[in-house]
Amino acid sequence: MGILNATPDSFSDGGRYDSTGAAVAHGLALAAAGADSVDVGGESTRPGARRVPVEEELRRIVPVVTELARAGVAVSIDTTRARVAAAALEAGAVLVNDVSGGLADPGMARVVADAGVPWVLMHWRGHSRDMYAAASYRDVVGEVRRELCARVDAAMAAGVAADRLVVDPGLGFAKHPEHDLALLAGLADIVSLGLPVLVGASRKRFLGTVLAGAHGPVPATGDRDSATTATTVLAACAGAWGVRVHDVTGSADAVRVVAATRRYRAPGPAESSAHAAPEGTAAGIPPATEDTERWRSA
Repeated sequence: MGILNATPDSFSDGGRYDSTGAAVAHGLALAAAGADSVDVGGESTRPGARRVPVEEELRRIVPVVTELARAGVAVSIDTTRARVAAAALEAGAVLVNDVSGGLADPGMARVVADAGVPWVLMHWRGHSRDMYAAASYRDVVGEVRRELCARVDAAMAAGVAADRLVVDPGLGFAKHPEHDLALLAGLADIVSLGLPVLVGASRKRFLGTVLAGAHGPVPATGDRDSATTATTVLAACAGAWGVRVHDVTGSADAVRVVAATRRYRAPGPAESSAHAAPEGTAAGIPPATEDTERWRSA
């Protein structure tokens, strides 16, 4: 999943693609580089970001989604607002990526259920300006796992089919670097829920912290792509369904290498439950699978 921020203030590339023409050109480039889908967002969710009016979010994303969909790109819409999701789906988007997991807007579940599209439910504990107040965990992997299960329960109760749901552990959202690293190390426990798992580590603060070490300078966001590729390898080995990245080429190459090695070893529990899109499945849409109910007893 390639990242396309049609915003002036995103943490990595804010302002580079905030015109329709620049955003569409970049989205096409991401698809050409190997992205199965392009995730279009019109509101920054970086730490401390201010919310934008819904009309401004719509202005930013609808023309971009429309043009990319016309060009045959599988578009996901990165939003927490039901009204924005509905407009993007009408414009041609095929997936809703909701960093709030449905908590920010109670109308989101109905939009997704009516459209029958996949819905990414991310682990979330508040909007960007106050999320770190909730960054306290005794067992971050276990707590994230349980809270994701609660969001899945709520989505299914609202009429969303289990085989339309994807979960995301929410790296960098209400989490400190030690939490992000623990979640990467414990991804197999999230995958064992039996639902497709999306991992979004690209260029995030915890990678800068790791690269800086105890006393070194923190690399700029654009200098963290090699570290991001390492997280893609970890995600692929754990059986994740997808990764959300800025640098598509590096991660696409990494996934190919991991996939090429699988024929030479017996699958572990995580890999045997991985959700890879089968031949002929529309890009960006998780396949229906008999595994999707397994999370209930996990």
